[in-house]
Amino acid sequence: MGSTLETIRDALLPAERILLLSHVRPDGDAIGSQIALALSLTALGGKRVSAWNEDGCPTNLRFLEGSELVASPPGVPESFDVVVCLDTASKERLGRCLAAITAAKQWINIDHHVSNPGYGDINFIDAAAAATGEIIYDLLTSQGLPLPVASAAALYVALSTDTGSFRYPNTTARSHEMAADLIRRGVDAATICRYVYESYPRRRAVLLGELLTHARFDGQTAAFILDNATKARLHIISEDVDGLIDAIRCVDTVQVAAFFEELPDDRIRVSVRSKNPDIDVGSVCREYGGGGHRLAAGARIRGELRQVVDRVLQRISREISQRS
Repeated sequence: MGSTLETIRDALLPAERILLLSHVRPDGDAIGSQIALALSLTALGGKRVSAWNEDGCPTNLRFLEGSELVASPPGVPESFDVVVCLDTASKERLGRCLAAITAAKQWINIDHHVSNPGYGDINFIDAAAAATGEIIYDLLTSQGLPLPVASAAALYVALSTDTGSFRYPNTTARSHEMAADLIRRGVDAATICRYVYESYPRRRAVLLGELLTHARFDGQTAAFILDNATKARLHIISEDVDGLIDAIRCVDTVQVAAFFEELPDDRIRVSVRSKNPDIDVGSVCREYGGGGHRLAAGARIRGELRQVVDRVLQRISREISQRS
């Protein structure tokens, strides 16, 4: 774990210029944590709080109050008293944000990925937390920091998305207790879930149909494969693919599901999900320079799409064989 929540509070309170960062291709946990903490710190008064992400705020999360605070890094670099990295397992995953920082007196690293090496001056890594948003909730509630309703809503998004709407094995009694408290504080869970899970663009449904038609099933593994040509033809943007892997992960015979997405920079984005706690996909992805959790991990691999698919699926099959 490293530092304590008190240490983080003591670093944030005197700081006047604070920057909150999250990883490239941000998910609900990354954005929710950024918004929640940004609104809390702003409510303290006397602080200039910025929130950056290489990709900005995804369209499907812009309904959140405070989402306008999350911006792409500026062209002119800036300096800060404190930079807080949220839900980001390695510093490199901050992407272009790093080049937009001229200086920072202190770096704070708050995360729940077990692969996080602790790259901050202050590190709070809790792999038992269901989401980074759970750590931010603990920080705000235990340290007497403001928790406005808008922050609570953002934290609910963080928790719900990273637990698969409270379906994944990382869901604990603590997760439900946190959700209940956020609802008591005024969060409208039904409205949030409608925006997050029931407001997708039509092109996403079309994409899912194509992926299912060409899905690859091999024993206890299944894979979606998305190339650049298909993305261009359907006008797909990065956030359209988030969560689609669950469509094959839920097949009864599948132990491990993988999503392979061709990127414009000659790399392949790989996301892997395991349903079996004995099958550690985090260790598989670390072999390819990635990381994550035991049941959910990813990597970006240079190479030709089909070759990467074959290589990774073969490695996953060996992992399954070794654990069965």
